[in-house]
Amino acid sequence: MVKVKACFVSRPLKIGILIPQFPGQTHIFFWREILELEKMGVSVALFSTRPPPPGLIAHDWSDAAIARTTYLGDMAPANAALALARTPIAALRGDLRREPRAFARDVVLSLPAARRLARACKARGITHVHAHSCGRAALICALAGRMFGLSHSLTLHGALGDYGPGQGFKWRHAAFGCAVSRRLVRELEATLGPDLPARIHLQPMGVDTDVLSRDNPYHPPESGQPLRLFSCGRLNRLKGHQDLLQALRQLRDSGLDARLEIAGEDDEGGSGFRVELQADIARLGLDDHVTLLGAIDANAVRAHLQQAHLFVLATWHEALGVAYMEAMSMGLPTIGTDTGGVPELITSGRDGVLVPPRDPETLARAIAELAADPARLKALSQAGRRRVVENFSSARGARTLVDAITGN
Repeated sequence: MVKVKACFVSRPLKIGILIPQFPGQTHIFFWREILELEKMGVSVALFSTRPPPPGLIAHDWSDAAIARTTYLGDMAPANAALALARTPIAALRGDLRREPRAFARDVVLSLPAARRLARACKARGITHVHAHSCGRAALICALAGRMFGLSHSLTLHGALGDYGPGQGFKWRHAAFGCAVSRRLVRELEATLGPDLPARIHLQPMGVDTDVLSRDNPYHPPESGQPLRLFSCGRLNRLKGHQDLLQALRQLRDSGLDARLEIAGEDDEGGSGFRVELQADIARLGLDDHVTLLGAIDANAVRAHLQQAHLFVLATWHEALGVAYMEAMSMGLPTIGTDTGGVPELITSGRDGVLVPPRDPETLARAIAELAADPARLKALSQAGRRRVVENFSSARGARTLVDAITGN
């Protein structure tokens, strides 16, 4: 059990947090962490590269977040020219040799934002910015550090290879780094080696377990009642929704009346992978049994978690899985996939069930077995809730960040 000690900073601490395309549909855990930081007395300035597409702005707190976020996209000729003049060529030279075209392009695109970030931080008395991404957001911070002396740190939220070129530059000049799972810490050590900063912290995402708690006890499905399945995740092939649809078809063919709701939207705001999923639903004859809810806010997600009998996310790869945490915090029995950092969250058979990714047959069998075992469902409800409360609260990530910045 990881205990989070109470924290109130002894002197006002001002930090910046840079999140790409904030506030997006999956950014609830960032917002929770920001609120926890502010409870600790930290003054948080929010920065982002640009707002997300309108169809992905779904939260009841989105307007408040947008109003207090400084967006760094600034290609005004004067700003771009002044930023280009301060390009830290010596610090970049080795990385540019290794990845000349891709990294050079990212640097040129990031320089104006880096200058704007540094100027905004200087005006507000901020000396440290944390990038919640290892993509271009981290590059903006690293450039601002080399050009203007701004201290930065960064968190790895997924496979390092997904975050673009120049990782050595982004990490080498950071005050410290974080990763959301032990698996990702090991990947950093194996991949970057001497380019890593001296301090790497485990900083798992977390949820507000007080808010994400049930209004009434969990009840398994009763005899003759449809099995209500709920899934939540971006509409993206890697989230495995298409595998869950195939599993649902198999369940219905076997005589189990299962219904599915999926919360989440594709990155194009509804014109991308959603179209493929809708075609799959029609092809499998599931139009009357599957509902695509789109991007919904946290209160709506909580309501669906409260009403469901089982949470299922058949992702092909997941760094850790906030959606799983939310379901488990709500005492909803959870089926995940044995991939990425998910086993660090779910111990299969103890506080949830893990199945292989990309395996609809095994997934269907796991759902059917749980649906037929009310006692096991109740046990998983209690154990899952306990697991998240003890180890994955929002306060833990905030505490880790404050301790790392202040050197405690």
